[in-house]
Amino acid sequence: MFKYILYANTNRKAIITLNRPDKRNAFNFELVAELKLAFEQANNDDAIKVIILKANGKVFSAGADLQYIEQLQKNTFEENLADSNHLKELFELIYSLPKLVIVQIEGHAIAGGCGLATVCDFSFVVPEAKFGYTEVKIGFIPAIVKVFLLRKIGEGKARELLLTGKLIEAAEAKEYGLINFIENKDVITTAVEKFADKIINDVSAQSIALTKQMIAEVQSMDLGQGLNYAAKMNAQARATDDCAKGIGAFLNKQKINW
Repeated sequence: MFKYILYANTNRKAIITLNRPDKRNAFNFELVAELKLAFEQANNDDAIKVIILKANGKVFSAGADLQYIEQLQKNTFEENLADSNHLKELFELIYSLPKLVIVQIEGHAIAGGCGLATVCDFSFVVPEAKFGYTEVKIGFIPAIVKVFLLRKIGEGKARELLLTGKLIEAAEAKEYGLINFIENKDVITTAVEKFADKIINDVSAQSIALTKQMIAEVQSMDLGQGLNYAAKMNAQARATDDCAKGIGAFLNKQKINW
């Protein structure tokens, strides 16, 4: 079914693996299309609660395939806009997905590869991994990821990364708020599995979906709009099956089985 990625599911987790190691898991049209299809497949599977994104090879992803970019220079503006929207749709899909997305990074995440990591909910990273948006060094721009990066780490740090194209170590990326957890290579898979299982067992899927929706939408509102929206979502959450289940179990001192 897939040429450039691997897809598996186990114990309520979908595992999506970039599998183009000979090209440093660089993006081309087909890889992006397969990722969109895989995330949609996981989202539509009621048995899946958490999605884990990882990669085969020494590099998580080097971003866009430069040979592919070279070919795109021959395209019309309309053709390039369609291709840009293709990547935009992938990033927006992951960012807005109702299910939790964890990225497991065991190699460098550069340019679009760093963008892919940016839009995930949580990141586990090996200490030796490096991060950066290097597009400005080849006369390109980190256009789409900028929208998400500004939300994630703020303008000051985003300017520093986007305008210099510098690479930073995992420890510095954590200080920036770009990544969440640093784990050694021999234990990172176990750490990711343990974290995913805790989410699966301890957290409501409906609450995850509504909270992610609010995070995506409320930041573009002014204070009054945001508070009105929050009140509406609060009322909506009270009517969900998970809220009734959770409160009932709490009051009866029962363990909640999510």
